[in-house]
Parts: sequence; C-alpha cells; structure tokens
Amino acid sequence: MSRSRADYEFVVLGAGPAGLIAARAAAALGAKTAIIERALPGGTCLNTGCVPSKALIRTAKCYAEMREGENYGARSPTHIKVDFAAAMKRMRRIRARLQRKVAPPRLSALGVDVYCGQASFAGPTSVVVDGKTLYFKKALIATGSRPAIPPIPGLAEAGYWTNENVFDWTELPSRLLIFGGGPLGCELAQAFRRLGSRVIIVEREAMFLGQEERDAAEILSDALARDGVEIHLNTEAVRVRSRGKTKRVDLLSDGDGWEVVVDAILVGVGRAPNVEGLNLAAAGVGCDAESGVRVDDFLRTTNPRIYAAGDVCFEHQFTHIEGASSHLVVHNALRRGRERLSALTSPWCTYTDPEIAHVGLYVREAREKGIPVKTFTVLMHDVDRAIADGEEEGFVKIHAKEGTDRILGATVVARHAGEMINDLTLAIGAGIGLRALARVIHPYPTQAAAVKMAADAYLASLKPTTRRS
Repeated sequence: MSRSRADYEFVVLGAGPAGLIAARAAAALGAKTAIIERALPGGTCLNTGCVPSKALIRTAKCYAEMREGENYGARSPTHIKVDFAAAMKRMRRIRARLQRKVAPPRLSALGVDVYCGQASFAGPTSVVVDGKTLYFKKALIATGSRPAIPPIPGLAEAGYWTNENVFDWTELPSRLLIFGGGPLGCELAQAFRRLGSRVIIVEREAMFLGQEERDAAEILSDALARDGVEIHLNTEAVRVRSRGKTKRVDLLSDGDGWEVVVDAILVGVGRAPNVEGLNLAAAGVGCDAESGVRVDDFLRTTNPRIYAAGDVCFEHQFTHIEGASSHLVVHNALRRGRERLSALTSPWCTYTDPEIAHVGLYVREAREKGIPVKTFTVLMHDVDRAIADGEEEGFVKIHAKEGTDRILGATVVARHAGEMINDLTLAIGAGIGLRALARVIHPYPTQAAAVKMAADAYLASLKPTTRRS
C-alpha cells in the first residue's frame, strides 16, 4: 500500500461527542477505524460549550447562595468580592482534566487512528486529510456546528464574542449585552450577572426558549429579572457602533428605538452546520447551508455508505443526543442494523436556575397529531424537600394520553430538573405508564417525589370502578 493511502472500514470526520463515541464503538467491534479532527478533540461541548459553561454556572450559583444566606437561616458574608480570575481558572482546570480523556494517545490505545487537519472528500469512498487519502467502506460526518452571526450593521467592526472565545476572558466586563434568549444566552446571562456584570438580553421573539411551554419560560424570565438581568423581548438590534472601548447598540421594539452602551457583546442566536470545505458534492452527499447534511431516519446521507450525526444534521443540538445517535450509526453502518432516530427518547435541559427540562411531546404537538391529552401538574412548593431546601419555584407536568396512563411527554422546572427528568425519560422509553410510576418507592424526602405525586394525581383522577391496586 502506498504511504499516501490507507484503507479503513470506518472513517469519522470530526472528534466531537458524536465522532468520538462512534469511533470508540466501531473500534470496540474490531473495525479498522480512523478519526479526523481539524481543531481540538472533544468538540464544542468539551472545549467551548457544555463543560466550561457548567463549571462557570456552578461558581456563579455559589456566589448567589452566599448573597441569599438569610433565606436559609444563615448569615450572608458582609462583603462578597467576586474573584472572576479564580472562577475562570477553576473552569479551565476542569476542562483540561476532561480533555485528557479524549487526547489522541487515548484514542490510539483504543485502536483508533487519529489524523489532524481539514477533511475533504475526494469521492464517494475516499477522503483526503493532510495530503493523505483514506479509503473507507463506511464513513460518518460529525463535524458539528459553529455560532451563527446575525447580519447587524457594524457588529463585525465593533467586535463581539461567542461561545468559541468567551471562556478566554480574563476580566469580567462591567456591562454585557447578549443577543439571543435561547439556552446559551439565558445560561450565560444569569451566570455573568451573578458574577457581577450588568447584563442585558435582547431577544427578537416574544419569549425566551420559544419551543418550551409558556409558563416554564415565564418562570425563567422572572428568575432572570430577580437576578438583575435587564430583559428586552420583541426587540432587535439595528446597528452597532464602537467608541473607544465601549460599544453603542441601537435597539428597536414596536417602533420605539433607544441606545444602550456596553463593554462587550456576546452573540448566542443559533448555530450553523460545519459543512464548508468538506467537498460533499464529490461524495454525493446532499446538504443545505442552514439545516446541514440531509439524512434519513437511519442517519444515512444521500450516499448510502456515508452517515451523519450531531449538530451537522440535527435540529435539536444536544451532546447526549449526539451520543445516542452515534451508537445508532455504528449499529446501522457496521452491523447492518435498522435502528431509527425517531425511535430515540431524548430529553433536554436548560441549566439556568431554576433548570428547565423536557422529554417527549408538548401538548401542542400531541394536539397537532390528533392525540387527546390530560396533564397532571405538581407545583414544587407542594413538595416537602423543595420546601426544606428553599427551592419551591417550578413544577412537574406530565402529559398523558387521555383515558390511559401512557406518558406522552413531560416538563420539569426545578432547581434540579435535569436530574428529575431522567425517571420520566426512562418511563417513556420503556413504555412504563403512570400506574407503575405511582408504585415506585422514593426515599423521603426528595424533590423527585414530585414525579410520583403527579402519578398519584393520575390514580386519583380515576373513577372508583376503574381503579386497580
């Protein structure tokens, strides 16, 4: 074989969560596997997304709890000085620790050949990286996404930050403007406000987290306002100008315009798929600049030898969904499986305080499908542990098909919603109904008891003649 050529059963483009999990799984099956990455292994999640943001959120929450000591029967420190440099140092230490798990030597030890550089397809069964051609039987495109930048006049000239570089900050800006009220914008708005910035959120829509249930988004909006975040909904930026170290932003809402002056701008209005430079046409892979690579329910592209997973092709861009879909790809590509993306039960969570988590169908989606719905709601201020913890904000909502105990979907708004949604995800995925959930014994007291309380509400709603033990 020529030194400029190598043959593989499975080649993965992109070493983010989707690519890494798929490469490890393929190698574990004994397939000769290669992975190509042009930047840092771990992708957005590890380097500029989930991991650094959650580390910073935890520090911000610590400062918030110190300020609220009286609410817990404790004395707040008389003078709380935020050490932003220490918070960022902790975040980078955590990130570096986790980066070691995905370092090339670790992958090589698992039987995965690692190539560094930009991948470009040379044909339907070959890809070129750093002058070397890799021939494959099957391949996976998992190149992820990047921040989408709104076309606001003057923004590029004035300068802005995104998740790709915001964690490089060494000093906290006194005044911060965030474009976008999605998960990233809301999480970082609350964190940076709690760390001491004056934070302004500008969102074009009428509510944060547009796909979530309205009362969930309203609870979050109230929580951000209590923290001191300045919120402007139904608002768009029409121009940005820089003057010295400051940035002047012209805002417009319902015909009224005004100016805000800030020190930094953070953009979090969405993501764009990384498809440039891949030469997908040479591989016969269809794609769209906005929605990314086109895939079917088995995650096959228009070239049946090539699959795609993760942000490069998904509407819902979450790390855990990337992981689950990667296993699906390996099963379908290397074991001739027929597993479908639509069969996965995938929850998600926005890690604000309180958190907002969801799984399954929303009521509006069920009604669009013609499915009658009955919702069982438990407010967190009725949950003993939430009362004891002083964390009474939020609710658990379970949506069931009317006349049955079949769970269609659920939304949890609570301090620990990301943990509480797991029982409901298991229930939906395994076909466990509300009757069975009502029989689950929980240790007392826990906030997750709210899930059982909602199931108990279902039993209480039954007529005596239909109830079963």
